[in-house]
Amino acid sequence: MKLDLERLDATTAVKAFKVGSVAPSEFAEAVAERAAAHSNLNALQSFDPEYLVRTATETFQANPNAPLAGLPLVVKDNINTTNYPTSGGTRALLGHTPTREAGVIEQILRAGGFVGAKANMHELAFGITSNNAVTGPVRNPVDPNMIAGGSSGGTAAAVAAGIFPAGLGTDTGGSCRIPAALCGVIGFRPTTGRYEGDGIVPISHTRDTVGPMARTVRDIALLDGVLSGDTLTVVDAGISDFTIGVPRQMFFENIDPIVAATVEAQLSAMAMQGAKFVEVDLERIWSHNEAFSFPVVFYEVMRDLPAYLAEHASDVTFDALIASIGSPDVAGAISSQLGDDAMPEAVYRAAIDRHRPEMRKIYGRVFEDQGLDAIVFPTTPLPARPIGGDETVELKSEQVPTFPTYIRNTDLGSNIGAPGISLPCPITSGLPVGIEFDALPGRDRSLLSLARAAEKAMAH
Repeated sequence: MKLDLERLDATTAVKAFKVGSVAPSEFAEAVAERAAAHSNLNALQSFDPEYLVRTATETFQANPNAPLAGLPLVVKDNINTTNYPTSGGTRALLGHTPTREAGVIEQILRAGGFVGAKANMHELAFGITSNNAVTGPVRNPVDPNMIAGGSSGGTAAAVAAGIFPAGLGTDTGGSCRIPAALCGVIGFRPTTGRYEGDGIVPISHTRDTVGPMARTVRDIALLDGVLSGDTLTVVDAGISDFTIGVPRQMFFENIDPIVAATVEAQLSAMAMQGAKFVEVDLERIWSHNEAFSFPVVFYEVMRDLPAYLAEHASDVTFDALIASIGSPDVAGAISSQLGDDAMPEAVYRAAIDRHRPEMRKIYGRVFEDQGLDAIVFPTTPLPARPIGGDETVELKSEQVPTFPTYIRNTDLGSNIGAPGISLPCPITSGLPVGIEFDALPGRDRSLLSLARAAEKAMAH
């Protein structure tokens, strides 16, 4: 039986390479064909088909027994690579090719994989639409008139369109999980600090992390093992083995009726197969979340971004980078931190020293008291909206702010540093809808076990 190379997941592809049923070069050629066929999506920022095919063969021959032997991945354009430029989607860095790989890329290379392309993104990762005024908008594979989500929109679109089987994004407040939900793939945010963080165009060292994106949970588990070095088995359990909290307040309030109906249908399907759902209350956490989220981002980006330039792109000054930002929403966010309106250090210190510990205490207590393995909620309050709605979008016949609305449900896990995974809900028509499971920090592999069980339960 001939394998469908377009829908082959990463795990199956590597196995096929090893048994000889598919040559790495053949797979790479199919990737190049799909990239050309889906060029209208503007998902890829840097791509060389000849390099792709040549490197697939070379990497496989160099280490045919490696976990990712011969596998090409698409990588967000804010992660340092030496074979392609790393621009962060911003004009000042378009020609910037780092002299060394990011830590996560070194791990991919040691595992026998390689960077097949760099993915388009929201400029400087400072937004959720991937409507980039410098590199052009990333388009949603389900409906090219709609946003792909962001800021890792290019990675999500490339995986959803079947160009690459899997890839890497980064996630500060939802930038892997949001585009995964809007494009219909899986996006994983690990426990903060689980993966190497060096060599990445930053927003916030407290909140940033690389995150894998794929079409199957087993591919997420494969990449997580490579990136973390965690050899703990992802147990093949049933959904009835898990107790899952349902935080109705905030997460389920004021959401699009299609999202509400789709997620509730999946909760019902999992409950019928034995999942134990418990209503939980996180009311006390929200004031701390609000006091932490934006203060940390705004304070740290004005220090972390200049530090990245000094280390990796010393010929580009911070002033020059700011002056050349093309996307109005990003320019407005960064310029708001110049001069007297900059985030005060006292507010930042309170966020780090007081509000984050309180959030973690409240979150951990809820898990302990209810015996939870995870909480569950809609990844985003609404599906994808038309490209161009960077300031406001329509939700239940009202115009609401785009950025805070889309990150509302993903933001808390980021602030706590907890692992979270967005799975696509089964749908027969219309735009994709994501359902997210968040666990306690450090419980990444058990969360992936739950996600695998949920994946099977929802498909059933």
